[in-house]
Amino acid sequence: MRCASVYFLGRLVEGPMAEDTQEPLAGAGALREALRALLPPTKEELALELGENVERSVVQLLQEAAELFCGGRRSECLQASEAILDYSWERLNTGPWRDVHKDWRRVYAFGCLLKAVCLCEEPGDTTAVAAALKVCDMGLLMGAAILGDILIKVSAILQAHLRSGKRPGPGPAQEPPSMKKARYDPVSVPDMTSERTVPRLHCPSLEHFRKYFLVPGRPVILEGVADQWPCMKRWSLEYIQEIAGCRTVPVEVGSRYTDEEWSQTLMTVNEFISRHISSEPKDVGYLAQHQLFDQIPELRQDISIPDYCCLGDGAEEEITINAWFGPQGTVSPLHQDPQQNFLVQVMGRKYIRLYSPQESEALYPHETHLLHNTSQVDVENPDLDKFPRFAEAPSLSCILSPGEILFIPLQYWHYVRALDLSFSVSFWWS
Repeated sequence: MRCASVYFLGRLVEGPMAEDTQEPLAGAGALREALRALLPPTKEELALELGENVERSVVQLLQEAAELFCGGRRSECLQASEAILDYSWERLNTGPWRDVHKDWRRVYAFGCLLKAVCLCEEPGDTTAVAAALKVCDMGLLMGAAILGDILIKVSAILQAHLRSGKRPGPGPAQEPPSMKKARYDPVSVPDMTSERTVPRLHCPSLEHFRKYFLVPGRPVILEGVADQWPCMKRWSLEYIQEIAGCRTVPVEVGSRYTDEEWSQTLMTVNEFISRHISSEPKDVGYLAQHQLFDQIPELRQDISIPDYCCLGDGAEEEITINAWFGPQGTVSPLHQDPQQNFLVQVMGRKYIRLYSPQESEALYPHETHLLHNTSQVDVENPDLDKFPRFAEAPSLSCILSPGEILFIPLQYWHYVRALDLSFSVSFWWS
């Protein structure tokens, strides 16, 4: 949780979507039948139970939209879903994101569901299905779970049809980037011989980890724990494009989230790779702190929750799993999180510097509430005239490589810079 603004998706700017050739989609009838089979057959079963935070007029609009859908009046239902989305979008963007009531997020998800399914009725081409998948992703990003996480199921069906090989292949100008085409620039690799390094252990027992690292709050790198996960062999740019390329995700644009010009935007994973990894970008792009594995369960199957998380107080479903995917040079400024963290490196290497919570005063946290958990110091280029005590703060460092897991205790300050094209997975647990 690098800063509160990273969680706030309500004012994301949607980037331009790549053009798609409008071509009839094979099996369009089967697609419609698969989607219909997912949805409740009656308007009563399709209804949402909403509290008094949602106006009666909006509840009535939802009921009318469900009736139009169940009655087969898809064109009118599409118009009704657009009205639902317009109204709920305003509510999602009024005030701080944390103050948005969950019922309004459910209303937004309901509008996304109806719109996505209606888009797939006619004409049944790749453009319509891609648009429907983007609508589902917006519902997953901005909405809340409804009808048994139905948006995840609808997204899986739409994605399967787009990946079925029936869509047009890319032309020469749109050739997907491969690992060998990923942009690599000279990068500064710290001399670790001059720094105190994080200790390493090979597959420690649960009790050993608990006694010597979890309880005293000491960082450690765990080796031999994750190197057999499927992601360690499967994940590459090609694989990520195949599994997630058509999915819409939030991307941070800017060197670091503390910069004034930093922003977030929406684009597909394919667009992110094309703009920020395989070509020379105008700005740094980072798919950071995103719960990609909730959005795309197929990727979730390639990772595992470390067994050491069972030493925490929370249930497994309370563990937050985030993706961190970007080119070399991405930076997370020095910050601290309120939970225990296992950072698993899958692709590339990252340089990481850690400071004990006891050194907080020497790290000069921002005074604003939004950035109170973030240091003002540029770790690798500190202004010691402005922040003199920083030079005296002891630290630990490491270069985290694929297959390794770094345990970052709660409230431990950490700075992260990608040395290569990088994909990391973090597990936040209590």
